[in-house]
Amino acid sequence: MRAPAPEAPVDRWPAPPAFDEYVRSRHAELLRFAHVLCGDPHLAADLVQDALVGAGLAWGRVRRTDDPEGYVRRAIVNRYLSRWRRLRRESLVAAVPDRAYSDAEPPDDELWRLLGTLPRQQRAVLVLRFYADLTEAQVADVLGCTVGTVKSNGHRALARLRAALGPGPAERPAARPTARPAERPAEGGDGS
Repeated sequence: MRAPAPEAPVDRWPAPPAFDEYVRSRHAELLRFAHVLCGDPHLAADLVQDALVGAGLAWGRVRRTDDPEGYVRRAIVNRYLSRWRRLRRESLVAAVPDRAYSDAEPPDDELWRLLGTLPRQQRAVLVLRFYADLTEAQVADVLGCTVGTVKSNGHRALARLRAALGPGPAERPAARPTARPAERPAEGGDGS
């Protein structure tokens, strides 16, 4: 009996030049986005890689949408929110991946920790609204839900963060100046 012939090795997939250019120009930003979304740099790399594989295989269709960035971000968010990912434990890290700029303020460790306690949908809304700077309608489109759902998730998430962080400087009651006790006339004197 003759052994089956070994399969030919799989050659590298020749990426279309436009896709290759897109990945080279946007990969670092997509990694930062995914890292802020999930809080784990390794999971973020997996999310971005999975999303780019899907986008690369469908690049002709993706490119015709005139919004490849939106397609890839939605793929990242969808993979993050998928059911099998929900079973994984996660923790946010204090250090954000390399950036093209430096923050003037150090990272707020408490805020990062609290962001990690939010439900995934609420965290996704906050990341898309405030990190990715998308409008509520754009967030709804990325998440595949209504604008009302985005608003309610955003409201609930911000309320939880505010409650956990306590009142901010603008919300704290102003300190009342202490009134000096009224001067009393000396005892036993008639005041003249």
